[in-house]
Amino acid sequence: MSKIDPSLFNASGQDSQTCPECGSTLHIRNSKTGPFIGCSTYPACTFSKPLQDNQTTVLKEINGTECPLCQNVLAIKKGRFGMFIGCTNFPDCQHIEPIKEQEDTQFLCPQCKTGHIIERTNKYGKQFFACDNYPKCRYVLNSQPVVGPCPECGWQLLIQKKDKLCCPQPACDYKQDQPD
Repeated sequence: MSKIDPSLFNASGQDSQTCPECGSTLHIRNSKTGPFIGCSTYPACTFSKPLQDNQTTVLKEINGTECPLCQNVLAIKKGRFGMFIGCTNFPDCQHIEPIKEQEDTQFLCPQCKTGHIIERTNKYGKQFFACDNYPKCRYVLNSQPVVGPCPECGWQLLIQKKDKLCCPQPACDYKQDQPD
């Protein structure tokens, strides 16, 4: 029968880790945002560090491109919020851009009435539609917007769900079969 290696249960793989601030032992702790490594003498010592490293990794350099800010090569990178294009001269150069250009749907945002609804993609590749005035306006739709006001509540646009046109307002139950 084999013995379980106790180093598998430590974040660093060592038998014990010591706090760099006070010299006490470090333990895995939990919070509402997930597990982390923290000092055993908390609250006297508040040292903590994340268990998971959220660093950005370079997937591939894009030959023949150059950063508009520093003229270094651009690369496809994967970060905390998904894939993006960024400068290889990071952290000296902070230039980033989305991989896919965001398409303007030409719909005026019904919430702030100044922005436009644009097509976006989340870090998992799922399509959604949001106001381009983010973070001032946080209006988001998970379905394709369609031209036309809601006949029941007057909201300035409808959404397409499967084969129906629906009002995106939670308080309104308007649904109509989509014409062919």
